[in-house]
Amino acid sequence: MLGVASTNEGFVRTARLYEELGSGEFMSIEQLKVFVTVAELQHFSRAAELLHLSQPGVSMHIRSLENEFGAKLLHRSSKRVKLTEAGEILYRQAKAILLQYETAKHEIDRLNQVVSGSLSVGASFTIGEFLLPKLLASYARLYPGVEVQVTVGNTDEIERLVQAHELEVGLVEGELQRPGIRSETFMEDEMIVAVPAGHPLVAYREVTPEALQDQVWIFREVGSGTRAYSDRLIREWGLRVQRAYVLSSTQGVKETVAAGLGIAVLSRWTVGRMVATEELKELRIRGQRLTRLLSLIQGEERAGTLALDRFVQQVRGLRTASSG
Repeated sequence: MLGVASTNEGFVRTARLYEELGSGEFMSIEQLKVFVTVAELQHFSRAAELLHLSQPGVSMHIRSLENEFGAKLLHRSSKRVKLTEAGEILYRQAKAILLQYETAKHEIDRLNQVVSGSLSVGASFTIGEFLLPKLLASYARLYPGVEVQVTVGNTDEIERLVQAHELEVGLVEGELQRPGIRSETFMEDEMIVAVPAGHPLVAYREVTPEALQDQVWIFREVGSGTRAYSDRLIREWGLRVQRAYVLSSTQGVKETVAAGLGIAVLSRWTVGRMVATEELKELRIRGQRLTRLLSLIQGEERAGTLALDRFVQQVRGLRTASSG
């Protein structure tokens, strides 16, 4: 009953917004989506591409709204689009109407147990390249009606997008740095010290952390979960770094290590093939088990959809599988 009441209140608020807009005619959700997209991108052709519409189709929706309200909504130029004063009013109210519409749709979908709509997922580079593809393939087979949008970036970037509610869920490694985010561990990731095949320490079955003093290190950029883990190990082991090179991709780090420039700490997932072909060598560190936790993160105040719930369940299933 609480869900029904909430939905009814949403419809009442939406109806009031229509009245405030001053239109007694029917205005489609599609028209509002098109208008909001054009306003935010400030470009007709980019909006058409994003919405999978033709540019004349986008223009038609905008003209229809302008005819309905009897006001010019957009200033058009060859380079950009800018809202008029009337357009600013419509933009604010349209955003509220679309939010109410999506809320009602999600609640009805939950009532009917229909898994559809869209889902925005973010992942750090290691997870996005080596874990997420199989996870998404399985999800798509189970829920083909969900349109999934994926963003891959470093941990800090994914955290920022989740915090700003631009992503519904993120999968990251490393410790969280931002407030307003809920986090839960879903898997453990094994790390290794990777060195070039011809490195002098390869001759030893295992080495102590002290053997890594005064090495040249290859790092990921600041903001990467892998970089944060490397920094923590170096700090905990009290290592002196002779020199460091910073690269913005894991592939770049691997290739640089293989070329003989230095050593790096990387996820075993990322180096498995190169270790198997002996392009890279793994240094075993005496008395050390190198692992980090992978986390699922969501905004604290964001209401979840059924599509999101099912995705989260699937990620939690990875935790069960890994512990079993």
